[in-house]
Amino acid sequence: MQDMKGKVNRLEAIKELIESHVIGNQEELLHHLSNDGFILTQATLSRDLKKLKVSKAPGLNGNYHYVLPIEESERLRSLSTMKETIQKGGISIEFSGQLAVMKTRPGYASAIAWDIDTNAPDEILGTIAGDDTVLLILRERVTRNQVIKVLSAFIPSLIKQETDTENNKK
Repeated sequence: MQDMKGKVNRLEAIKELIESHVIGNQEELLHHLSNDGFILTQATLSRDLKKLKVSKAPGLNGNYHYVLPIEESERLRSLSTMKETIQKGGISIEFSGQLAVMKTRPGYASAIAWDIDTNAPDEILGTIAGDDTVLLILRERVTRNQVIKVLSAFIPSLIKQETDTENNKK
């Protein structure tokens, strides 16, 4: 029997496979999992699909395929998009009152703003994006450190860049 970490990894693999492939039945999914090194029975897969609340939905061709619940699907897409965008986007941030301006590489601002709005930290009321700039509207009485802290949860490079900016001003 696999340990709990093996089960967690298997569940993550199932979610990623369902997001990245059109899979119509358990046999196909078992085949993909086997190719990824997971050995399990159809009964275990059935339990995993139930735990993940996977359902079937019609595709464009009319055939049914597995889909994740909307919240999980959006969360996975958001995290994946955020990681890729942050790695490529080159973000810096500056503050003025209850506003913050994030500079990104050209074309990345919209995706970053979407990710911030989707993750909806309470400290940020909303965003407005251009091509390479995101305007963040902060809630009343929210400090710069609070904003950096919540954003650094999914934009780790922000802390270093904010520290570098402060050091250059001295």
